[in-house]
Amino acid sequence: MTETVDVVLIGGGIMSATLGTLLHELQPDWKIVAYERLSDVAEESSHAFNNAGTGHAALCELNYTPEAADGSVDVSKAVSINEQFQLSRQFWSSLVDRGVLSEPDTFINPTPHMTFVRGEKNVSFLKTRYEALSKQTLFADMEYSEDSRVINKWAPLLMEKRLTADAPFAATRVTGGTDVDFGALTHQLFDHLKSSGVQVLPNHEVRSLKKQKDGTWLVKNRQTVGRTPSQVKARFVFVGAGGWALKLLQNSGIPEIKGYGCFPIGGQWLMTTKPEIVSKHQAKVYSKATVGAPPMSVPHLDTRVVDGETSVLFGPFATFSPKFLKNGSNWDIVTQVRPSNLFSMLKVAVTNFDLIKYLVTELLKNHSRKVDDLRELMPDAKDEDWTLRQAGQRAQVMHNGNLQFGTEVITSADGSISGLLGASPGASTAVPIMLGLLKRCFAEEYAGWEPRLRELIPTLGEKLNDQPELAEKTFAETSATLSLQS
Repeated sequence: MTETVDVVLIGGGIMSATLGTLLHELQPDWKIVAYERLSDVAEESSHAFNNAGTGHAALCELNYTPEAADGSVDVSKAVSINEQFQLSRQFWSSLVDRGVLSEPDTFINPTPHMTFVRGEKNVSFLKTRYEALSKQTLFADMEYSEDSRVINKWAPLLMEKRLTADAPFAATRVTGGTDVDFGALTHQLFDHLKSSGVQVLPNHEVRSLKKQKDGTWLVKNRQTVGRTPSQVKARFVFVGAGGWALKLLQNSGIPEIKGYGCFPIGGQWLMTTKPEIVSKHQAKVYSKATVGAPPMSVPHLDTRVVDGETSVLFGPFATFSPKFLKNGSNWDIVTQVRPSNLFSMLKVAVTNFDLIKYLVTELLKNHSRKVDDLRELMPDAKDEDWTLRQAGQRAQVMHNGNLQFGTEVITSADGSISGLLGASPGASTAVPIMLGLLKRCFAEEYAGWEPRLRELIPTLGEKLNDQPELAEKTFAETSATLSLQS
């Protein structure tokens, strides 16, 4: 007889780990099973070097503050993303308090977030952005400067050997930014789930999802080693399998996935661990994107702390592979095609020439040309100091003929299955994304869960940006718990 469980989580990344942790806190009596096709969790998009790892809070990412035709800057999306990140911080802080997460500096570290631009037009935009954002409670600590001496103190690598001909330039800085190792965080969350009785099964690949007459889902899987098949029935299924989610949601047959397609984009970093370079850079510096570049490819010079070792990364540079996952299939780009999404994908190809041109240009760059790009931010960069490291694989979402640059949750009408597509801001907003999923998919239970959720996330339902005193108090408390105070 096939066992029936309450929840199946597909994919061993930060999204499944977050949802599993929330559900276990809310319903410790529920039986939860998590499947991961690789030999360990957090080996794909959640791995530290497979993602940007900024702790996206819209402090430095220009694509969250679009410029209007009249020169004004819309900060609403930036404020919304920062609000969401504060929820993630509160949840992690609560888990640290309870001993679910240990040693916060293994997954989160204080790192100033900066934006640096050159040229009159870009400087004017950055100043307008600063003036608009600094009026917002959550961005009140933002600093702005066009002074090379000030910028040199903030991030020396930006100014060393920079020619006066590069002027004008400008930078903003928020000292309260963070660097997040989502791989380490994912491992800790799954370790806690395993110790609490949740089944976490690596080397298990889900092969099909079929709705049963009783409303449950038959989840068929097989071991990747030995190919032993097995199956369970689940009252609820979450597909948090990165680019693989599209294929599984298509397999489920839910009509909500019609019209969706994906275009795979890989990435590479330039990386250095040389002490004389790393010691001069304690910041995440974002700049302007190349025309046609997707948001995930905005150039940034990042301090990263992984397994206690600090490095500096620059990139990402786009690469191409037909796979939806780093460890996917070369047939992914073909096997996704359905009559319902073929037109959508063809339309994207025709109407996004800038993106195609950008990808081709990126693919033609050798190591030396990539270091040339780095010199736009770090003029004194030397080829021999930097090595190439492969980053993660992203499945760029297409829907009804349009590119979708955010994170999308696809849910069946009855709420019995849900999956996540897309990238940025992704992991940084995993907690609010999963809270939204809970409200949608567990509507009957949610009201009863709210008191417990407010224990875990005290400002749930509040807008911190509208309440300066509450925002300051909340930020100080989470910073203290997460060891982020300077």
